[in-house]
Amino acid sequence: MIPSMNERYLAVDWLLDHAAIDREGFFDRSSFAAFDAVFVDPLALSRHWAEGTAPGTDGARRTDPEKDRGFGRTLAAWMAKRREETSDLLRRRGGIVVCRLHPRGESLEIGAPGTPAERVDRYTWLPHVALVDRQHQFTFPSNGRFVARRGQDVLVASSGSSFEEYLKAFQDRITYTAVYQDLLSTPLERFATVLARNRVGDAIALEIPVDEGRLVLLPSTEGVSPSREADVLLEAVRRASTRPAFIAEPDWLPAYTLPGEEGLADELAGLVERRDALQAKVEEVRSKLEEETRFKRMLYGKGRTLFERSAADAFQDLGFEVEPRGAVWHLASEEGNALVAMEASEDARIGLAAYRSLHREIDRSILEGEDPMKGILLLNASRELDPKRRPTAFAGEVLRGCEAHGYCLLSSYQLYKILLRSLGEKNKKAQASLRRLLLETDGELRETGEA
Repeated sequence: MIPSMNERYLAVDWLLDHAAIDREGFFDRSSFAAFDAVFVDPLALSRHWAEGTAPGTDGARRTDPEKDRGFGRTLAAWMAKRREETSDLLRRRGGIVVCRLHPRGESLEIGAPGTPAERVDRYTWLPHVALVDRQHQFTFPSNGRFVARRGQDVLVASSGSSFEEYLKAFQDRITYTAVYQDLLSTPLERFATVLARNRVGDAIALEIPVDEGRLVLLPSTEGVSPSREADVLLEAVRRASTRPAFIAEPDWLPAYTLPGEEGLADELAGLVERRDALQAKVEEVRSKLEEETRFKRMLYGKGRTLFERSAADAFQDLGFEVEPRGAVWHLASEEGNALVAMEASEDARIGLAAYRSLHREIDRSILEGEDPMKGILLLNASRELDPKRRPTAFAGEVLRGCEAHGYCLLSSYQLYKILLRSLGEKNKKAQASLRRLLLETDGELRETGEA
């Protein structure tokens, strides 16, 4: 997009790389009202008072304007100044303010002991918005709850807002850190446009009308190029300026119909129904696909949740009964039992930490009088490389230790190929043979099947 020479944009503590966007900090000199659109990331705001004040015994941070050398009064004045400028931008210029949605964060109380205190937080600079219909009232931001929740489950709405294109463009890069809720449980759709929700229905993106202007709350993104994000945001702003501002339709409006309106409304309802059914089917198939492909995570993942859980599922699919036991996993089958230690890393030669955990747990099981168990060491080394091009996946001393104690040593890629054989043959005899292979191998398992 090439903006008009008359349009001016400001990014405040938000890294947006575009020739048309000026960049400043919250406490720099430019007035918000001098721009057509302002992009604000308030995340760092609370550091300005959190670093200079200590929390009291109740955990709240306070400052006495009579003793803090003007810090409290200066901060309050800046908040009032930015609030007035933002109000003028929205109400008098009909401009747009895009603000990233975060929890309110730590607040600061400004006031002398025994006097009413002024409270500031990340959103104190936003102007007061009060919208009322016959049944509901929407008061922002005082009645807003910026609830700390983190997730990537983003469901973009279909309201027609240009900012939904921004959400769709970066849907797989969005990691929201807060959701917006109303203290009075006011239905947000009566007064604003909900751009996106999470899977439990919390609003994570919102477009609020402020007279002719718009205040847009958007979630955070990760791994997005500042220039790419700037391009998409500017396009959304340009398109938004050509659309009428949101206004809720009155209850009596459906009684006034125009020729052809009912037919189009019925057609739209049918399309929405088909879209919802298709979306439900998409979610169903996506869930099945994730279930069917979960084993592949052991080829690239690390950690207990991603790598170890995927490998444990693979052992279970081979016919073992699998359960966690501290730092290792316990396998049980008719052919025998085993303890499995797992380790994943970007490094090419790993395994000492997992080997020691395995050896310690095997010794413990012997001392506690359990039946003899096989030791299995599963490694996912050089996990960022193509499995077919990975170098040796273990240190030499790990191999010597496994051979000396009769432990089976294998890579996640070897386990993956064993699993493929099991899934391809799909019979109990073949699975039993593969379980015996794992339980009877001493030292490195050299499974030669191709994947």
